Amino acid sequence: MTLGLNTSSENSSVVFHANSHLPILEPTSQPKNQPMKEPITGCAATLISAARTLSQACDSMRFSEPVSHVYNPLSYAWAAFEQYVQRFGDTPKRVVFLGMNPGPFGMMQTGVPFGEIAAVRDWMGIAATISAPSKEHPKRRIEGFACQRSEVSGRRLWGWAAERFGSAESFFAENFVLNYCPLVFLEASGRNYTPDKLPAQTARALEAICDAHLAANLRALQPTWAVGVGAFAAKRLHAVIIANGLQDTVRVAQILHPSPASPVANRGWAPAVEKSLIEQKVFDWH
Repeated sequence: MTLGLNTSSENSSVVFHANSHLPILEPTSQPKNQPMKEPITGCAATLISAARTLSQACDSMRFSEPVSHVYNPLSYAWAAFEQYVQRFGDTPKRVVFLGMNPGPFGMMQTGVPFGEIAAVRDWMGIAATISAPSKEHPKRRIEGFACQRSEVSGRRLWGWAAERFGSAESFFAENFVLNYCPLVFLEASGRNYTPDKLPAQTARALEAICDAHLAANLRALQPTWAVGVGAFAAKRLHAVIIANGLQDTVRVAQILHPSPASPVANRGWAPAVEKSLIEQKVFDWH
């Protein structure tokens, strides 16, 4: 059983499965595969330059066990990421949402933060050929937009955005979504290994790279609010904003991470987040 809920977008609808309460974006039209604007200018140019610098710096790092494989979507999925930034990151934003790092069936496959495939392809209208990293884990192959698995965190976040704002253009008019770290860490078993578990020395080196990238993004996007999606992201936002003297212009808020590992998120992530955003005065919805 499904319950259909139309949004104000002409390009998508949100369907909630009654048993799981997880929104799934389903297409009602073909992706908007329009040619990218040339040349890239404004905020988008700054974000793309910063992402290239971040990607190159991350590629120079080495990680020890239990990490056996490291994927960098800013390398093999660059084409989709560049479309995302050029299409939606070309102007300053009022609110910037920050996640931790790519999920295995989201940005790891599509190159877009929280990149649930249906949301990226059908709601945002992004399509690109995704290559594969030079060293793939046999249990975590890169299938790109052909991947049949769903990124629950991304399905929840972008499903909420589609329900609340309607079209992608409406959401991105004043909002943008970033990831703090672009890398995916996998153990030999194929299990995801998150950046907050890295050894202290390695973590500090990675933080220096990612902090510089985040600071460049905040300066370019000039948000009033920076929202950490989960405690890790909120902590890095506080640190970067203070270190770069942005505390008088950027306020930090924190929302529940949409991970299926969170019992609270599984009981109703979207209503909990809407309540939290209103209470923190990020949005004034009634």
